[in-house]
Amino acid sequence: MTVTAVATWVDVCSYVELLPERGACALVEGRQVAVFRTFDGELYALSNLDPFSNAYVLSRGILGSRNGVPTVASPMYKQVFDLTTGLCLDDPATSVPTYSIRLNGDRVEVMT
Repeated sequence: MTVTAVATWVDVCSYVELLPERGACALVEGRQVAVFRTFDGELYALSNLDPFSNAYVLSRGILGSRNGVPTVASPMYKQVFDLTTGLCLDDPATSVPTYSIRLNGDRVEVMT
């Protein structure tokens, strides 16, 4: 027998609760997910675990961009991660998981 997991959307917060250029941490099915809203209103979600420090801190990182790519810099050792792919731009051998995110009405949802 084959068991297939079904992805579902999990309600995280209201859109207005996410301040522009700030992150928030949400517990989504037991995983810490860093959720971001950029100054232009785009939403991104990736693992909150910084692989360099092994601390759950990416939601506290500094948002920015490199060559037009939206990024977050870890507050620990300042490695920069691409918000769209999770790739570390300072060490391409390292990445963090990303999550699908959407706005459903005025609610932010993350896919599990």
